[in-house]
Amino acid sequence: MLYKIYQACIALPILLVLTLLTALTTIIGSLVGGAHFWGYYPGKIWSQLICHILLIPVKVEGREKLKTHTSYVFVPNHQGAFDIFLIYGFLGRNFKWMMKKSLRKIPFVGKACESAGHIFVDRTNPKKMFATIRQAEASLKDGVSLVVFPEGSRSQTGELGHFKRGAFQLADDLQLAVVPVTINGSFNILPRNAKWIRRHPMTLTIHEPILPKGKGPENVKASMEEAFEAVKAGLKPI
Repeated sequence: MLYKIYQACIALPILLVLTLLTALTTIIGSLVGGAHFWGYYPGKIWSQLICHILLIPVKVEGREKLKTHTSYVFVPNHQGAFDIFLIYGFLGRNFKWMMKKSLRKIPFVGKACESAGHIFVDRTNPKKMFATIRQAEASLKDGVSLVVFPEGSRSQTGELGHFKRGAFQLADDLQLAVVPVTINGSFNILPRNAKWIRRHPMTLTIHEPILPKGKGPENVKASMEEAFEAVKAGLKPI
């Protein structure tokens, strides 16, 4: 009960103001110049502050498996809304999100994501998907990476869902390594239909990068299966 009072009276008002300030900073900073900087660091600080203000412990494992100045396609499981804060704040890599086109409609946040160069997926026709690939190719340079939730949406139960091919097809097209990432604890904090945040530790586990072993459908299938098994192996019981 005390934690709910703290959320309603202190934490959430602060977080609403922080979200607005972060969105405005990202929009203005990206307009001035340096979208790679303004599209990452304000969001990183915002995410870290959210976890600290809500008193949520965070642990990161496996960062040493990544090479500096190398671009990757990160594929984490999607347990809940707090996956965003965990990855943005604690992955430790400058990256672009690949997200649903509908998220562009969120006031301030959607515009900030657009200004930052995050990639909105439009699956309405092959031509627009090709444009998405070209945008990703232009963004993933100098160690800037891509984060895609291969399940497509948040889990209803916290269990791992089936992976879709999109992220792995993109990694195959660009010949980038896929990095499986396991998130634990996010579902316990805020399940999909919950109204209140529950304090619970979160862990981000970075697995060994999966290097391309060729190019084409077989490589896509192999990397998708290997990534699924790696993410699944790192999951803890809900």
